[in-house]
Amino acid sequence: MSSVREIMTEDVTCVGEGESITDAASKMRDLEVGALPICGDDDRLKGMITDRDIAIQVVAESKDPTGMRVADLSQGEVVTIGADDSIQELIRTMRDHAVRRVPVIDGHRLIGIVSQADVARNLPEDQVGELVRLISGAPSND
Repeated sequence: MSSVREIMTEDVTCVGEGESITDAASKMRDLEVGALPICGDDDRLKGMITDRDIAIQVVAESKDPTGMRVADLSQGEVVTIGADDSIQELIRTMRDHAVRRVPVIDGHRLIGIVSQADVARNLPEDQVGELVRLISGAPSND
């Protein structure tokens, strides 16, 4: 195992930045995922939306999810990784940005997504706990 391409999930579904929050939540439910990449009309990655974003920024604020667009929750520049980057670079990226899912790009095109679980399934068992600790920011047991 040497590159992100070897462990990523290729079948990734985007939610359009103009779609409603309700549409995004329905896609998450149907796909049984907790996050979706946000894609623009130009098919470029615009961000990520998570079930937590919806819970905190929409439901907890008593906002109307049918009246809000996905673009309303898109924040800043999305953290990505190149398909041919190393697994160690991926782990560093996940740790440095405290993210559990990273869209995989080839040039500017979204070609997959890799999650903490994808990495854990491909690491030796003794390294999985360390991975979780690094990404979550938990203190070491050393």
